[in-house]
Amino acid sequence: MTAKDNKPENDTKLETRLNVLRELETNPAVSQRQLASHLGVSLGSVNYCLRALVDKGFVKAENFRNNPAKVQYLYLLTPSGLSEKTRLTLAFLERKQAEYRRLQNEIEDLKGELNERG
Repeated sequence: MTAKDNKPENDTKLETRLNVLRELETNPAVSQRQLASHLGVSLGSVNYCLRALVDKGFVKAENFRNNPAKVQYLYLLTPSGLSEKTRLTLAFLERKQAEYRRLQNEIEDLKGELNERG
């Protein structure tokens, strides 16, 4: 079982949402396919996440290529989207710092066990 398997589903969704917001902030013209590839998630997950972000008012999607054969969007973070990105970043950082402290304690415990055995 990997560490990812131990993550609650909600944490995974929040991490995906944060990663999508981060990517859109730096590259608003990214396609959903490119976004999925960059983040290592399915195209369906990206589509679902983007729809939710648009529905919540965190992202505004604007059509910038009027080619009828291929629609391309510009994904712009709204002011509330920037606030959400900050909130998610802080929560993610707190979780990772707690995880880091747990790992440090586990490493110290393991070192202690090895030292006891000589």
